[in-house]
Amino acid sequence: MQFVREAMEEKVDLPALRAALREKPTPRVWVGLGLVGVSYIIGWPAVGVLALIADYMGEPLVVVVGGPVTYGLSHVVFWAGSWLAGARYVVIILRWATWRFIDRLGGTMAPPTIP
Repeated sequence: MQFVREAMEEKVDLPALRAALREKPTPRVWVGLGLVGVSYIIGWPAVGVLALIADYMGEPLVVVVGGPVTYGLSHVVFWAGSWLAGARYVVIILRWATWRFIDRLGGTMAPPTIP
């Protein structure tokens, strides 16, 4: 409820997001973008390399076990990078979407009733 109240009070608009995107990226954002890039490298290409290694060695367990582990690791790295790089921007977008949603439902929120 607090998030909705803040979104309705601030009436965040998309130019606020545009202004945030025009600021110089912080080191945290650069690290996050780097992690997202690394996750693409350790995703399907690494699974493909494991498949080639498994074929060369004649051991299908290399790709059967290593493929899901490698792909899962790439997901973890991707989510960590996304969190580092985009957490600030997601909050702005969610506040704007909340404000639009509540506004379309009927405007401001009524104060909670105390029985």
